[in-house]
Amino acid sequence: MGALGHYIERAGVATTSISLIRAQTEKVKPPRALWVPFALGRPLGSSAEPEFQKQVMRAAFDLLETATEHTVVDFPDEAPDEAGPGVWACPLNFDPPADLSLGDQLLAEIARLRPWALETRRERGRSLFGASGASPDQVDDVARALAHIAEHGEVHRMPPGDTVDWRFKMPLLIRHLADDLRTFYHEGLAAQPGPGAPNHHALNDWIFGGTALGNVLQAVADRLTDADDGMAKLVRGLVIPEGHYRGGSAFPKTKDFGADQDEDEPVTVITD
Repeated sequence: MGALGHYIERAGVATTSISLIRAQTEKVKPPRALWVPFALGRPLGSSAEPEFQKQVMRAAFDLLETATEHTVVDFPDEAPDEAGPGVWACPLNFDPPADLSLGDQLLAEIARLRPWALETRRERGRSLFGASGASPDQVDDVARALAHIAEHGEVHRMPPGDTVDWRFKMPLLIRHLADDLRTFYHEGLAAQPGPGAPNHHALNDWIFGGTALGNVLQAVADRLTDADDGMAKLVRGLVIPEGHYRGGSAFPKTKDFGADQDEDEPVTVITD
């Protein structure tokens, strides 16, 4: 919108805008911009605070009278709690067409997050993505591999294709495919200004509350259950966080580890 402002101004119409990412606005250099210290998706603050929202809009419109050249002004007030950095809200609208396959929905979701993940990688100079053996540029390959398992149930066969040198064999690879995609989503959301990115629990609540990734992971967990062997069920517990698999734990009971396992014998699960 900042770049568009220049074209509108050339036609003789004054413009003003609201910025959520100051560094980006400074690069674009819009005619006028009001930077607000709110989470992405909340440019006016809390939807429950109309008077506060009016203050933000008035401050933005005031720039039309006071700014005669490229200007970025900081809004002086913090947002109400609902819109502030302490309460995370997803800045993107994920609503892929229902007629897409599970895999295509996942790829569409990833495409929406990709610019933000790239921004986080640029800011940090690194990425935590890659536990599976894939590079950060191969997130689509990871998504296709996980979706293939969800759709076809091949939990013991390596994913099709040879574009990635996977570090693990199946079914343990599934755990790391899931971890890489969760990392990608977290890095994509971390690009919002301030400390507003979700913590581990908020991220999982969001993922399993209706994203395509959450749906894929649930389908993969069902496939691991259908495999009916101890290792597959162990991986299921590593893929789905506590409380997100059918309302309970995804970790298998002791007896599910195999016929040779004594039900009273303690089981040690290594997650690192």
